[in-house]
Amino acid sequence: MDIAEIDENGKGLLFFGTTTVKKIEKVKGQPNVYLLETTALLERTTQKTPQAGQFYLIKSAKSNVNYNRPISVYHAQDRMNADGKKEIDIQFMILEKGRGTQELCHLYQGEQMQIIGPLGTPWPQPESDELEKICIVGGGIGVAPVANFASTLPAKSYDFYACFKSGSYGLDYVQAKNLRITTDDGSVGIKGMLPVALTKEAVLNAGYKVIYACGPTPALNYVKNLAAEVGIKCWISMEHRMLCGLGACLGCTIETTQGLKRVCKDGPVFDAAILNFPKPAPRRMPLCPETEPDISIDIAGVHFENPTIASAGTFAFGQNFRGLSDVSAWGGIASKGCTLEPRIGNKGERSLEVAGGNMNSIGLQNPGIPTFIKELLPGMMKLGPVVIANLAGSDIESYVEGAKLLDKTDCNMIELNISCPNVKASGLAWGLSAETAYYCVSSVRAVTRKPLMVKLSPNAPDNRPIAIACIKAGADAISLINMVHGVAIDIDKGKPFFNNVHAGYSGPGLKPLALRIVYDVIEEINKLPPDKRVPVVGIGGISTWQDAVEFIMAGAHAVEIGQAKFTNPHVAIDIVNGLKAFMKSHGYKNLAEMRGIAQVKHISETGSGNEKTHYAELKNMILQDKPIVPNLSKQA
Repeated sequence: MDIAEIDENGKGLLFFGTTTVKKIEKVKGQPNVYLLETTALLERTTQKTPQAGQFYLIKSAKSNVNYNRPISVYHAQDRMNADGKKEIDIQFMILEKGRGTQELCHLYQGEQMQIIGPLGTPWPQPESDELEKICIVGGGIGVAPVANFASTLPAKSYDFYACFKSGSYGLDYVQAKNLRITTDDGSVGIKGMLPVALTKEAVLNAGYKVIYACGPTPALNYVKNLAAEVGIKCWISMEHRMLCGLGACLGCTIETTQGLKRVCKDGPVFDAAILNFPKPAPRRMPLCPETEPDISIDIAGVHFENPTIASAGTFAFGQNFRGLSDVSAWGGIASKGCTLEPRIGNKGERSLEVAGGNMNSIGLQNPGIPTFIKELLPGMMKLGPVVIANLAGSDIESYVEGAKLLDKTDCNMIELNISCPNVKASGLAWGLSAETAYYCVSSVRAVTRKPLMVKLSPNAPDNRPIAIACIKAGADAISLINMVHGVAIDIDKGKPFFNNVHAGYSGPGLKPLALRIVYDVIEEINKLPPDKRVPVVGIGGISTWQDAVEFIMAGAHAVEIGQAKFTNPHVAIDIVNGLKAFMKSHGYKNLAEMRGIAQVKHISETGSGNEKTHYAELKNMILQDKPIVPNLSKQA
C-alpha cells in the first residue's frame, strides 16, 4: 500500500468488509439495469469516502464467483450516525451481464455484500476557465460515473449528453444547462447514437473547453477523436476486468502512448490523449429469423444430431437419467468405461467436492464387456443418440480381446481409453508416451472396423506427439482430456482422503487447462495434410453453451460433458438451445463456419534440449511413415 494510503497510525484508508443491502430495484423501463444501495460503517473516521469517478469492488457475501466486480459509484453521501461513527450511503447502478453482476442484481434487502474501496482515480475538477464550458457524455451504464461527477458541479454549469439503446436512466442527480438524450430506437429524445447529437459543429458552437465521458468503447473512441480534432481537453473513464483492484497484480492494464497503465490504480479516469482504442472487430450479420442453424456433425462417418456427448463414467449406460431429463436430447452417449473382465472398483471414499469441481476415485467399476454387450448395450441402442462404447484395459491382450467383442456389436463407435495403467510399464498409463500409445491403438485398430476414437490423458507431458502417433496408428478421432490427477488430505485423520492417494479431478475449474490442451492438439493436427487430419472431441469442465462455443472455436467437432450433468440434468438441452441462439445472432449457418476460427499460428514445438529433439525426431518418424517401436519398460 502506498504511504499516501495510510493514516498517521499506519492504518489503511480504504474499507474492506461486509455491508447490508438497503435497497435493490430494477430501473424502470430497463430489462437488465438495477439500482443497489448499501451503507458502509467505517472503522475509523480517517477512512476515505468515495469521490466522483471512483469505484468499489463488490460481490454478494454468499457468492459463487471468486472475485469482486468493479462497479462505479453512482451516488454517495457520508454522515455521522447516532453512535458518532462515520457511515457512507452508497448507490451503485449495475448492468446485469455476467455471473457476478447477475448475483448482485438479484440480492434481497437485508442480504450481506462484500465491498472494497473506494478505488481508482477520481474525475479531475475543471479549471476555473472551463466552468460553464463543460461537456459531459454518458453512454448506457456509463452514465452512472459521469452523473455522479455532474452532481459535484454547480447546477446549470454543464451540458450533459446521455445515450441509450432504449429509454433513459441514471439522470436523477443531473442538473444540466442542456440535457440531450439519444436512443437507438427513438423512444426518448433524438433517434440514433451519440454522433447525431454531439457533432463537431455542436462542440464548436457551444465553446466547450473540456469533455468528460464514460460509456461503450465505440462512443469513447468517437469522443476522443472529436476532442482531438477541435483541440480541447478530454477525460475518459475506462473499464476492465480486475483481480486485486489495488494495482498490485497488474492484471487490468491497457495500452497507452505512455506504456501500459493499470485501470484500477492509474485510472479508471485517463487523459484521452494517451489512450489507444483497438479497431473494432467486424460483426457478423444475424441469420434471418426463419433460418435455423445446422448443429449436426459427422465424426468418422457417424452422424450426430448435435455436438453434445455424455462422457464416459458420468452417465452410466444411459438409463439412470431417464427419470429426470430427455436423454434423447444428447448427440451421443459414451458408456461407462468397460474392461474385458468385471471390476469391483476402488475401496474407501470415492468422491469429494473441491473448489471448482470434484475429485473421484471410482476405479473403473464395471460389469465387464461380455455383460455390457448382452445386458446393457441393447437398451443403450434404443435411446436414440449415437452409442459410443468406452473400452478400457490394463494390458494389450485385454484391449484387443475387448475390441474384438465390441466389433461384432451394433455400437456406433469405440472410444479407446488409453489413460488406464499399463501393467508392463510399471503401472504408467498407455497414453503417456507416443510409443506406447501407438502400440496400443495400432493393436486395437487391427481387430476392429468400428470407428475408433482415442481418449487422451492430460497427465502426459505433451499430448501433441501422442495425438499424431494415435492418428498414425489408425485413430479416426481424438477425444481429450481425461481427468487430471490430484491429491486430497483428510486433515482430521492426517492422511490422504482416498485409499489410492491419487484421484481424478473434474469440473468447471478444469476448463482452461482442457481448452489449452485441445487447442494445442488441434493446432498440431492441422499441420498434417488435409486427408490425414481427424476430428477432435473436447472434454473438460464444460457446463454451459459458452464453454461449448469456446471448444468449437478452438477447433473441436463436438464436446463431451461429464460433471455438469450432476447439477444440471438438462445440460445437453441448455447447451443445444444456447448454441443455436448464439449461431443465429452471430450469423453462423453451421458449426463448420465457426469451428477453429480462434486458431492462430504460433510456435508450438516448445521445450529445449533432449525434449525438443525427441519431439522433432518422433514427429518426423510419424510423418515419414516410419515404424514406432514401443519401449514398454520406459517411463513416459
